[in-house]
Amino acid sequence: MSAFRRPSIQVKSTAQIDLMRAAGLVVRRALAAATAAVEVGISTAELDAIAEKSIRDDGAVPSFKGYHGFPASICASVNQQVVHGIPSASQVLADGDLISIDCGAILAGWHGDSAVTVGVGTVKPEYLRMAEVCDRAMWAGIAAARVGGRLSDISHAVQTVVEAEGSYGIVTGYGGHGIGTEMHQDPHILNYGKAGKGPKLVAGMALAIEPMITFGSPDVDELDDGWTVVTLDASVSAHTEHSIALTEDGPWVLTALDGGAAALGSAVSSRAR
Repeated sequence: MSAFRRPSIQVKSTAQIDLMRAAGLVVRRALAAATAAVEVGISTAELDAIAEKSIRDDGAVPSFKGYHGFPASICASVNQQVVHGIPSASQVLADGDLISIDCGAILAGWHGDSAVTVGVGTVKPEYLRMAEVCDRAMWAGIAAARVGGRLSDISHAVQTVVEAEGSYGIVTGYGGHGIGTEMHQDPHILNYGKAGKGPKLVAGMALAIEPMITFGSPDVDELDDGWTVVTLDASVSAHTEHSIALTEDGPWVLTALDGGAAALGSAVSSRAR
């Protein structure tokens, strides 16, 4: 029997969270540049180069490149690829594709991490709706991240939105995470579960909240490249992510230009206004 280990959760000071905000905005600009370039005929390697240039032009370095041997600055996951897709010159986007672009950056020793799912050309409405549901589930999870609550409040909020909107699969083997001086820290954040469980949420926690849902079965597998996670039934998937900090005034979305004000309204930290 292994010993029970409580999560070692890094709590940040106000000054440290400000540094993470700067890193988060680097990520936001890189993602904006990459998503603006999404079109039929562009390769995922070209999108990677665009994002990396944006990150380095901001005086930061990509979090992903070299991380446990990962060879690129973004994860580019197309259609049945759920997460961790490796950009390639041979992977050219086609009309109707759905692509998740996941991006991370390090600035002054602090990490930012965010992901978006966007359509390429004319995409089936049901796939675009799935991407919208994934995004709304993420924002519901963010809104549930309140000082004094519990970690699984986030998980439950994500699950509630996904299940209310259709028969989508919630990927169970992957989820959100703490973030700070490392890209992946405790705690691991499931995208499903009962509310009121897990560590207590306190001011100074920084979390990356990232639902992954599929148009079919939630079962996934990892390809032989050691990274790319795909749906077993080849169904299309969606993935979104924001990094947030918990404050006494509410969550502050570090990777959103407005701090989350538009999506969260009164729930967002006053520091973001």
